[in-house]
Amino acid sequence: MSRSIGSGRRAPSSRRGWLWWLPLVAVSADLLAEWAFNGREPVSFLLTGVPPLVAVTRGPRVTALSAVVCVGLQVFMASLRPGHIGEQHHVALYGASVLIGIVSTMLAAQRERADRNLVRADLVAEAVQRTMLRPVPQRIGLVAAAAFYSAGEGGTLVGGDLYDVCATPFGVRAVIGDVRGKGLGAVQTVAAVLGSFRVSAHEWQDLGSLADRLELSMARNGPTAGGSGETDAELFVTALVMQIPPGSCEVHIVDRGHPSPIVVGPHGAYRLETSPNLPLGLGALAGASAVTTVHPLRAGQVLLAYTDGFSEARNEHGVFYPILERLAERFRDAPSPHPEAVVSFVRQDVTRWAATSEDDDQALLALSIGQPQATASR
Repeated sequence: MSRSIGSGRRAPSSRRGWLWWLPLVAVSADLLAEWAFNGREPVSFLLTGVPPLVAVTRGPRVTALSAVVCVGLQVFMASLRPGHIGEQHHVALYGASVLIGIVSTMLAAQRERADRNLVRADLVAEAVQRTMLRPVPQRIGLVAAAAFYSAGEGGTLVGGDLYDVCATPFGVRAVIGDVRGKGLGAVQTVAAVLGSFRVSAHEWQDLGSLADRLELSMARNGPTAGGSGETDAELFVTALVMQIPPGSCEVHIVDRGHPSPIVVGPHGAYRLETSPNLPLGLGALAGASAVTTVHPLRAGQVLLAYTDGFSEARNEHGVFYPILERLAERFRDAPSPHPEAVVSFVRQDVTRWAATSEDDDQALLALSIGQPQATASR
C-alpha cells in the first residue's frame, strides 16, 4: 500500500511552523521599537495584535496569558512616560486589548475543538478506507503478491481504483479495476465491487459469472441505487478478474474493458492477449458474455496488472509512459524478479517520467507462482 495508518497523530495546530513563532517576533519587535524611540512614540498599541496570533497555534490558556502579558506591557510602557498611564487613549487601548484577548481566547478554544473533531473524523475515515482497500498479503499459498495504490485526490486513501486478492476453493483470485469518475460516487462503487468480490469469489466457479456478479452488485449497491442522480450510462468500471487455479501454472483472465496485464520475467516483458468485453456497468449492452482467456505462467514470471494512472502519465513532451517498453528494458537478462521489485520499479520510474503530478488514481497488482524470496530492485 502507498500509505500506512499513523498513530499518535497530532492536531495540525500543534506542529511548530513559522506561525508558531510569529507572536514572539511581534512582541520582540514592539519592545525593540520602544527602545529605539526611547518612549517618544506610543508603539505599545502594536501588542493588541499578539493574542489573535497566539490563538492561531496555541490553546485558550496560553492565549489568555498572552493577553494579560500584553496589557501588562502596555501599562509598563505607558508608565515610562510620566502622566501617560491614565490618559484617555491609553485607557481605551487597555480596554480594547482586554476585549481582543477575550475574543482570541474563545477562538483558540473553538479551534482546538475543531482540530480534535477533525482528527477523529480523519481516523474514522482512514479506518473505513483501510477496510475497503486492504493490504495485499505477501504470499497466498504458492502465489507471491505485491501491490501499490495512490489516490489522485489529495488527502484521501481511496479513490476510483480498486484491487484485491484472496484464496478461494477455485484457486487464488484477484481483481483490479478503474471506476469512471471521481469523488464519493467512485468510492461507493469501489466499495460495492470489492464487497461483492470478497464474497462472490468463494461462491462462483465460473470466472465470467463472477464478473457478472460484480456488475450486479454495482447496480444494487452503487451510487445509482441510492438516488444520486447518476445514470447507468455515466458509471462503469473497467476491470480484470483473474484466477490462478490450485496446483496450476496458468492464469485465467476475464477482461471487462481494462488494459491487459503484462508478464515480466528474465526474458523481458510481453503483454497477454485477452478477449475484452464491455466494462462492468455496461454489460447489458454486450451481445455475448465475457470470454475467459488462459495463459501459461512459468515460475519466476510476474503477472503485472495496472490502471491507466500509470500508462497515461506524460513527460514534458506529452508522451505517455511506455510501461511495456520500460519493463522489458529493465528486466531483460535480469534474474527472476519478485513482485515487489516490479511494483517498486514502476512506481519510481513513472515518478521520474511524469513531468507533473497527475490528479489520477494509480494502482498496481503483481502476482507470481512459486516465487523465491524478494530481491532488491535496482
